[in-house]
Amino acid sequence: MLKDLFVKRQYATVKSSTLKKSVPEEKPNIPSGMWEKCDKCNSMIYAEDLENSKFVCSTCGHHFRLNAKERIKVFFDKDTFKEFWKDLKTTNPLDFKGYEEKLKSTKTDSTEAVVTGVGKLNGIEVACAIMDSFFMMGSMGTVVGEKITRLIEHATENKLPLMIFTASGGARMQEGIFSLMQMAKISAALAKHSEAGLLYISILTDPTTGGVTASFAMEGDIILSEPNALIGFAGRRVIENTIKETLPDNFQKAEFLLEKGFVDAIVERKNMRACIYKILILHGVRN
Repeated sequence: MLKDLFVKRQYATVKSSTLKKSVPEEKPNIPSGMWEKCDKCNSMIYAEDLENSKFVCSTCGHHFRLNAKERIKVFFDKDTFKEFWKDLKTTNPLDFKGYEEKLKSTKTDSTEAVVTGVGKLNGIEVACAIMDSFFMMGSMGTVVGEKITRLIEHATENKLPLMIFTASGGARMQEGIFSLMQMAKISAALAKHSEAGLLYISILTDPTTGGVTASFAMEGDIILSEPNALIGFAGRRVIENTIKETLPDNFQKAEFLLEKGFVDAIVERKNMRACIYKILILHGVRN
């Protein structure tokens, strides 16, 4: 009969608690830190392979951001880097609320946003500052300015070539005018280094912005950059709202700056040692 089609059928029911007991959950057993995800192409990279490639994605060539310790390891001759002024500590000159807590919450071994010292590249001694974007986004405070200035003065006195790896969000707002003063102080020290006839190479890494770009990052005798690094002063939205125009997609990227003449060359990380060594030799720097 037609009415039999609409008869409610009886089904056996199973309690949800029974199902949970009978089907145990399987969780992936992947040790923490074994794999890293590429920010650009989303590839999963074995951590050891990533380290062996100097933290460059083998799929798309994306250059991972490095902290100062990693940068020293991939760039200098093994165990030759000697750090200077590690004990300089940041204070809170403006009594900025929460600043001390912010300083303690950094995700790097560096004690400040820059590591300074002297190391060897294929046996050639160079003075070098390595900014660390994992310490308050590499922001430039009084200690950063003091350490870089002292390094430049040391290079001038000892007639050493100078290199600075920049990576910064700009001046540190928690220190106000004290932070902005570092731009002029570092630039004045660089002028004396230049007057002594010494070489200064600036290496721009992702990101280099704000007051660092407006001062010592762009004052190098030779300015190099890693591929696809963000380089600029003001933010993209600020500029677009000011000039009332839409900027190109690659605006403030290293390749755009190379095209406009602000950067001398873009060098992949795997070639950086050889490139800078050749520059040092061409400028008469020897062991």
